[in-house]
Amino acid sequence: MRVAVISDVHANLEALKRVLQFIDNHSVDALWCLGDVVGYGPEPEACVEILREQATIVLAGNHDLAVVGKIPLEAFNPVASEAILWQRQRLSQASKTWLATLSPRIDLSEITLAHGSPRSPIWEYVDRPEIALDNYDAFDSSICLIGHSHLALAWRLLQSQGERKAMLATVAPGEALALGEQDKWLLNPGSVGQPRDHDPRASFAILDWEGRRWTWYRLTYDIESVESAIIQAGLPTMLGRRLFLGW
Repeated sequence: MRVAVISDVHANLEALKRVLQFIDNHSVDALWCLGDVVGYGPEPEACVEILREQATIVLAGNHDLAVVGKIPLEAFNPVASEAILWQRQRLSQASKTWLATLSPRIDLSEITLAHGSPRSPIWEYVDRPEIALDNYDAFDSSICLIGHSHLALAWRLLQSQGERKAMLATVAPGEALALGEQDKWLLNPGSVGQPRDHDPRASFAILDWEGRRWTWYRLTYDIESVESAIIQAGLPTMLGRRLFLGW
């Protein structure tokens, strides 16, 4: 089974369309989204409609839960809160009802999926080795797919002579990372709609389950048009500027 894994679209329709165009040409069996379909960006309704139709699995991210009132706005910074309020007024009731049904964590027979982390699926960022290490005991499968940090990261559990540590594995986009039959991993595809690794290109991954391979991809898209849509919507201008910086 080959699965396209995306996360943190954040209502960025241009980036989502570019990624889906690539996926359509690369023979995947399913599309999974690890949450935050909405938040920040100017096209929440279109992104929800696309993923509701095309994705096999969609998790709830913290912004998705906030849009439907399950998380208070006080938990977000002012810019994020402003975008959430704007999107609440523009999402259809059908889209909000669907978002409200989503869960921040799903456990499959061989893979775990969580928006933030397996031990704290809504809020925790797995962006440091000590945090990754503390999360391995929170899932029983060999692979846990995570989002939320907007960073394309792969944490491998190393165990030797009673000691355990989390090691960050790095490969170039398009180069397959071998996962190994006995290894345990926390894998993050990065963000489609708002990368935060100083690379503005949309980030996602393809998981080849039978071959035990994980491959990141980065794609350029029309950031200028997204910035224009943000400005026309009256959303904070920094939400457009940050897309050029990948932060």
